[in-house]
Amino acid sequence: MKVRTTLCHTGRGDQTQEVRSVNAPVMRASTILFQNYETWQKYRDLRKKERVLSYGARGTATNFELEKLVCELEGGYRAQLFPTGLASLAMVLLNYAKAGTHYIISDAIYGPVRTVAEEFLKKVDVEVSYCKADCSNLEELIKPNTTLLLCESPGSILYEIVDLPKVSKIAHDHGMIVAIDNTWASGFLFQPLKHGADISVIAATKYLSGHSDVTMGIVVCNEKTWPSFSVLPEALGFTTSPDDAYLVMRGIRTLPVRLRQHEKTNDQVVEYLKTRPEIKTIFYPKLETHPGHDVFMKLYDGANGMLTIELADGYTKEDAVKFQDALKYFACGASWGGYESLATVTTPPRTATDWSKRGPFVRFHIGLEDAEDLIEDLGQALDLISKEKK
Repeated sequence: MKVRTTLCHTGRGDQTQEVRSVNAPVMRASTILFQNYETWQKYRDLRKKERVLSYGARGTATNFELEKLVCELEGGYRAQLFPTGLASLAMVLLNYAKAGTHYIISDAIYGPVRTVAEEFLKKVDVEVSYCKADCSNLEELIKPNTTLLLCESPGSILYEIVDLPKVSKIAHDHGMIVAIDNTWASGFLFQPLKHGADISVIAATKYLSGHSDVTMGIVVCNEKTWPSFSVLPEALGFTTSPDDAYLVMRGIRTLPVRLRQHEKTNDQVVEYLKTRPEIKTIFYPKLETHPGHDVFMKLYDGANGMLTIELADGYTKEDAVKFQDALKYFACGASWGGYESLATVTTPPRTATDWSKRGPFVRFHIGLEDAEDLIEDLGQALDLISKEKK
């Protein structure tokens, strides 16, 4: 099946039944009952390799259907659900944490991951180095004890592009595990496991859900990494609600339609913003001027609703705040991936590259509103701060 067909037909329960619902039903359960002791032990053994009911915290039939669906989408072997995207990223770091080892993390990684490194990894004697956001200096940072590369592409806020096939080969040649935050592409625009990654992480909170009403993270592993990854999440008690799994499955059915509309509207907004003198830089991977554009066009099947601008010289953070507050259709919110447009004045959390003399930056999520309304809104807010500068 092609991807869009997969998203319509996978994860819908037993489709051989003579009579059934369109969607897999929600199964809520903590205790699972067994016919006898022998059956109980049988399923406890089976769960080591298969998705089977054994205890509610290990997942119900609803959770399993979502795991199967996302595995098909990402081309993975097995998946594990987590309560948030950050929890899934943290689990990747915790899973391979061993005293005396060394990790390399992309400078573009989701900001709170740095807190995990500082507050946990350092305490258990795991050294962390941050490579450039595009991982172009990866090989320079590799040590004999380097075991893991965790990257994000396109990167948070500035959308730096990682040449994943090239980077994965370098990492694998040194015996490293390669994990990537694939939330931006959400499995539909890019399948990293097909391009060398061992682990793909998606914050289902964003585009998979698509409606800003659920939080969830998903880790998808290839066959090589799954056996060593599947044990610790259970031991730490990570689990997700079947109701949340149902909401994500419901949202994911329309993922292709929504992403294409986000992209179409974003393209129109970008063309308008290119005409505005108040804007110095537009960060959007489809632009030929965007760093890594050629790699993006080679690996990715389109863009989404994410967009960041840098205001022109002379504009301050206070001007950026006035601009944001003047917007009518762009709400102020820290997340993205829903149907609504968002705008936030932000600072890229980078340490391997110095952005301190750049900005101010405003990150947008272009939602599903009419493009003309969004453009008019952006125009009046830019006019406001421009007039104040004259």
